[in-house]
Amino acid sequence: MHLLERGYAPIVFEAGEKAGANLDRWGHVRMFSPWAYNMDPAAVALLKQKGWNAPAASEFPTGKELLDQYVTPLASHFEIARHLNLNTRIQSVSRLNHDVLRTKERDKAPFVLRVTGPDGERDIMAQAVIDASGTYQTPNWLGIHGIPALGEVSAADSITYGIPNILGSERMHYVNKSVLVVGGGHSAFNVLQDLILLAQQCKHMRVLWGVRSASVANIVRSPANDELQERRRLELRIQELIDQGQIEVITELEIEAIHRENGKLAVQSGSHLIPFVDRIIAATGFRPDLSVLAELRTSLDPATESPTRLAPLIDPNLHSCGSVPEHGQAELSHPEPGLYILGIKSYGRAPTFLLKTGYKQVLSAVSALGTSETPANIAACSAATVTTCRG
Repeated sequence: MHLLERGYAPIVFEAGEKAGANLDRWGHVRMFSPWAYNMDPAAVALLKQKGWNAPAASEFPTGKELLDQYVTPLASHFEIARHLNLNTRIQSVSRLNHDVLRTKERDKAPFVLRVTGPDGERDIMAQAVIDASGTYQTPNWLGIHGIPALGEVSAADSITYGIPNILGSERMHYVNKSVLVVGGGHSAFNVLQDLILLAQQCKHMRVLWGVRSASVANIVRSPANDELQERRRLELRIQELIDQGQIEVITELEIEAIHRENGKLAVQSGSHLIPFVDRIIAATGFRPDLSVLAELRTSLDPATESPTRLAPLIDPNLHSCGSVPEHGQAELSHPEPGLYILGIKSYGRAPTFLLKTGYKQVLSAVSALGTSETPANIAACSAATVTTCRG
């Protein structure tokens, strides 16, 4: 909407069958941020022209509610739908007639996007590229070294990454099973909460939680007046379940190897004796897939994999959701003019992103492109899949 208001012709590429395809994968999860944080004012204004009723600003939507009540109506609106290309994946982005080494007249060359879609493979030219393709399809590995643990790949059929729908479509994977949840953040809390609810309906379940830290004394991290009250409610619930002994906690878990023994998974972590389990859920966060931009000149922090000037503002060792200072195109720009990585992908491996932050990023980046009397193509990448273009 911000591009259209400035006279640009956006081209929106979506690898999924519908806009917001990844939201379906965590549609059962309730967000920490209320509706007031999750809607862009320009999009709301557009929807209200068609009689759309805004959800209650203070309520906390699930991923499915965000998809059904906001993303889908937007994607269906004529102003958006005519620019949306579904089932279309961006394989790579470069500059016309320029690889990453070539400098002469580089800034004058349009971007070229290699696109694979229903009509096969083709190249699309664009004046600017906004990569907001997210991180959801590239989860972090379980291995302590940042790479897969020995045997992790071969055990993939018994490992789930992210937040599975334990009480819904994936229920039968966990009924009466012993399950190890790995991860110290709120994604792990969501998983543990659902597993305990399922265990209360079953007789033979065992729920284990493994963390790298030496203790889990800091579960309730949010202040009593936290602006994200749903986050604090979840923390309090997990603390309660641990106090009740419903969750077995394994501290100082540093997974080196995973292998099968008698149909179960054995986890090797130094000298620790880890109980055999049927399944593992890796709630270990995500990382950006930057391969699509390999022929462009990016400036990325070596630790967070976020834009260099943004990295100190989002360091997860110092910041949580809500404490990241406002930032814009100055922190998001790269040596490649016209390229922006926005949304949670701009945070790299840091997990502290809020949708309202992304909307401010978009406004700043689009404003930096300037106005255009003759509409120009803008290609942008969506949060639906890692290599999708959406904007």
